Amino acid sequence: MDKYKSYRKEKQPIEYPSAGSTFKRGEDFITSKLIEEAGLKGFCIGDAMISTKHSGFVINKGNATAKEVLELIEQVKDTIYKKFKKKIELEIEIVGE
Repeated sequence: MDKYKSYRKEKQPIEYPSAGSTFKRGEDFITSKLIEEAGLKGFCIGDAMISTKHSGFVINKGNATAKEVLELIEQVKDTIYKKFKKKIELEIEIVGE
């Protein structure tokens, strides 16, 4: 357990609030690598940010709203499609309005 805890602390942005891994891995690509290659690591909309530690996570730097998180997700999806012609899917489930 200590090994996994240490790995998560080193590789995942557990020091910030998030919904966990935001994007699914593609069938023939690793989504977080595409996000990084697209220059989106650290990209923010308001306080919603693509983690600089692991680009597969959308984190809350402080007071991110749901609207900011959703806008950031859509911006990432659009950018990845335009640059790489890859459609990325969410790992998380959006509920509510």
